[in-house]
Amino acid sequence: MITAKKRHLWAFLAGLACVMWGISGLFAKSLFNVSPEITPIWLTQVRMVVSGVILLIAAAIVGQKPVATMKNKHDAWVIIAYGIFGLLPVQLFYFITVQKANPAIATILQFIGPFFVMAYLILRHQQTLRMLDMLAAVTAFIGVILLATHGDFSHFALTPEVLLWGLLAAIGVATNTLIPINVLHRVSSLVVTGWGLLSAGICLTIIHPVWPHVHLTGQVWLAVSVVIVIGTLIPFQLMTNSLRFIKASTASLLDAFEPLSATIGSVLCFGLIMTPLDWLGALLVVAAAMALNITPKKKHENF
Repeated sequence: MITAKKRHLWAFLAGLACVMWGISGLFAKSLFNVSPEITPIWLTQVRMVVSGVILLIAAAIVGQKPVATMKNKHDAWVIIAYGIFGLLPVQLFYFITVQKANPAIATILQFIGPFFVMAYLILRHQQTLRMLDMLAAVTAFIGVILLATHGDFSHFALTPEVLLWGLLAAIGVATNTLIPINVLHRVSSLVVTGWGLLSAGICLTIIHPVWPHVHLTGQVWLAVSVVIVIGTLIPFQLMTNSLRFIKASTASLLDAFEPLSATIGSVLCFGLIMTPLDWLGALLVVAAAMALNITPKKKHENF
């Protein structure tokens, strides 16, 4: 039986994971500012390969047999697909948006991901579209427009390129959520995430090998370590394990802490100037995504 105390604890840890993702975006931005040699592709390769190896070693130590898992062809292909079409876009496209804009805009645009999940469920499983869903979609669209224009519709404050990468990252959020659902019922999250990260990292390295001549200063080592540990290893496990104790809808609501922490951090650390309409746009996007998780309570008749 899951006690209220345990639910509250894991809800806190899930929220902490989202804050960690927001913080890792700030450190990624600091890396991109250090040298043009440090690219989103290189950082994604390092992050995924190193994190994947560490998670698989941890899984082997605790007896979860990561090698045996990949002997099941169906599970192996799903996990590889999860890595390439889920983990890879949600991380690579996010970093590209961070580089070309800032962590705040990247996380806010990425927060549109639940709407792509909703679209998939409507098209694939004929899920009924509620009035609330339509209102949320319109609200999110208005929020993105405010962010893109600063409220001045005569020009775009965000370039079409930034919007494109941000929306691709949001699609990555959807595929990252949908692809591994069935496998996670049978296989440990350590194994699924570990193999997904490693397979995607190797695939990216083969397709686009990047070996920059980066001057490895203490700042670079620190930032890369934070992206790997605080931005990958810890939060992915906290969030995945929290789903055993809290509802997925609750976890989705807590996702709001990611754009919030990234935005506040961007203002404090990188001098990002947010106009009142920018803040309104960000609030509309977050509120709209959270509204998707509102489920009206069923009325019970009294006998």
